[in-house]
Amino acid sequence: MPKMKTKGSAKKRFTITGTGKIKRKHAYKSHILTKKSKKRKRNLTYFGIIDKADEKNVKLTLAMR
Repeated sequence: MPKMKTKGSAKKRFTITGTGKIKRKHAYKSHILTKKSKKRKRNLTYFGIIDKADEKNVKLTLAMR
């Protein structure tokens, strides 16, 4: 059976930490920023960890086992 290909979109959106967790960026930080508070924009800057429920699907798209 051939190797599974990594999905290009997933490769751009997710990174894997040293402990095996998957990091993601927050949404709502690309446009219409004038009405959002400084605090809200600052908190959207930081990376988040994906939820346990989504972990299996993301790992499949990243071709991880």
